[in-house]
Order: sequence, then C-alpha cells, then structure tokens
Amino acid sequence: MTLLDGFSVRAGRTPVTDQLPRSVQRVVAHLCMAGRPSRAAVSGHLWPDVPEDRAQASLRSALWRLRRSAPEIVDASHDTLRLAVGVRIDVHELTTWAELVCDPRTGTDRVTLPRPALLGDLLPGWYDDWVLLERDRLHQLRLHALETVATRLCTAGRHAEALQAAHLAIRAEPLRESAHRTVVRIHLAEGNLAEAMRAHAAFRDLLLRELGIPPTRQMQELVSRWQVPATAGAPGSTRAGRPRPVAAAATAGALPARPGDTIPEPGHPARRRQSPQAPAARVLTGR
Repeated sequence: MTLLDGFSVRAGRTPVTDQLPRSVQRVVAHLCMAGRPSRAAVSGHLWPDVPEDRAQASLRSALWRLRRSAPEIVDASHDTLRLAVGVRIDVHELTTWAELVCDPRTGTDRVTLPRPALLGDLLPGWYDDWVLLERDRLHQLRLHALETVATRLCTAGRHAEALQAAHLAIRAEPLRESAHRTVVRIHLAEGNLAEAMRAHAAFRDLLLRELGIPPTRQMQELVSRWQVPATAGAPGSTRAGRPRPVAAAATAGALPARPGDTIPEPGHPARRRQSPQAPAARVLTGR
C-alpha cells in the first residue's frame, strides 16, 4: 500500500489501484492512518456533511466494492475496521524509520538515510481535513528525522551522508533555517570554511528575497567570528582607516598636492611634531 506521492495498491505484484473508485480509496487510506476505528467513526470522518444514515450507507457501498476488487486488503468482519494482517504501508515504514533514527539509544551504525520512496508528501491532491493534518504531521516528522540523521552522522565523521540528509530536508522545505544551519555546521566540522560561508550567504540572500527578513541570531553566530566588517570605521570594526590623499586635503584648503603624496589623518603623531616654521613639504616627504 502506497500513500506517499500518491495512492497505489498492489496485491502481490498485481496493481489493483485502477479497480478502486475514489470513495473506496478514501476508505482504505483512512484505515491506513487511523488504525482500527469503528464504522461510525469512519463514516463520520469521510462523509461529514451528510446525515449519519446516509454516511453509513456510503461506507457500506464502498466496503462492498472493495470486497469485489481486493478482498484481502481490509478486515470488515466486525464493528471496527482494520487493514488485513500482512498489508504493508509506506507510511508505517516512514514512521518506523523516523522513530529509529531519533532514538538516542540507536547506534550510529543503524542511522541511515530513508529510501527515496519515503520522501514524498502524503496523498498529494487530496484535500480532506484529515489528510491535510496527517500530511503536515508526516512532513514535520520527516524533516526533524532528517536533521537528526545529519547531526548524528556529522558527529560520527560521516560528513558526506550528513550533508545528503541536511540537503534532503532543505529540498523539502527550502526556507527552513534549522536545516540550513545544519549544513553550515557540517561544513565547519569538515574544516571547509569557504563552503560554510557560502551556504550561510546563500540562505541569507534567499530569506531576504523571499520574506524580506534576515536570518536569526543562531545562524549569524555560526559564522560571525570569520566575517569581515563591510564598512571601515563602523561600530565594532577593527579595520584601520586609509591615509587621505593630499589632493583631498588641498581641496579643503591645505597645501598644494604633489603626485603620489599623502597627508596623515588629523591627530597623527607626524602632524603633532610639525614645526609652525617648517615647510609643509618636509612633513609630507620626511625630508
């Protein structure tokens, strides 16, 4: 049973999806997510806008069609409904993988990337309320699990796999800062400072372009120790100011400039040592 990236059912190696009307698919998908609900609960979730007796009639019709097309999928012999024993569901595989990699008791050798088939969204194109809630829940579960995998693999020195996990999270949610911070940390752990700075700058520009906001302090602190102030003389800047050209001083009313000459900044020791009677050229050339 496949719910990620679309609904699909196979009996052995035989696809049976085309034999199931949409109403039947909704019943099967709901059972995949709900476990073992009562018939009344299923009909209420799937047909909330119709009278109860009509909703239950719609459920009975869907179960009858399901028994004709794929009788081995659902056990409907009691007041509760459930999937038959032995039915495999990709959503359950995703949940099991996420629980495993997020468990601190799991050894690093068992922390792996998910199968590509587990990276899709739940039932794209379905807009039932219960589908939207489950889609967001699984999306967040996958993102947190991928970031956890990236962090744990980075700590274990498996940087290439760690970067793959972090980038999978970014692909799923391009504006997610925690995933971008993970990428920067992995580059720093490898000693790749230039790549870390490039990853930081790329996210900063993306965030500014899409939302008009800067990254958080958490992101900024990752690279702040290596950043060079953009403007000399700005608060906190340690960059020394450049000497002014004499031509600029001449424009302000100082002595005539000569090609290549510079004049010290006001307060410079050379200016304080200048004698009032000494020629200005001596201050400028050292003669």
